[in-house]
Amino acid sequence: MSEKKCKPGEHKGHICVLASEGRFEEIKQLLKKPKYVCFNCGRVASSEKNLCNPMPLD
Repeated sequence: MSEKKCKPGEHKGHICVLASEGRFEEIKQLLKKPKYVCFNCGRVASSEKNLCNPMPLD
């Protein structure tokens, strides 16, 4: 598997950014059926587009 890294300026919609903005109600919706984990911070999400460095959970 190739390692994905964060790219500058492409964090819109990432859980790390939403958390820093206090948008916790929005984050709750993204966590309902987690399928990915962020290799950088350990957060989980339903879609890999919401994580900086996603890896499948299974």
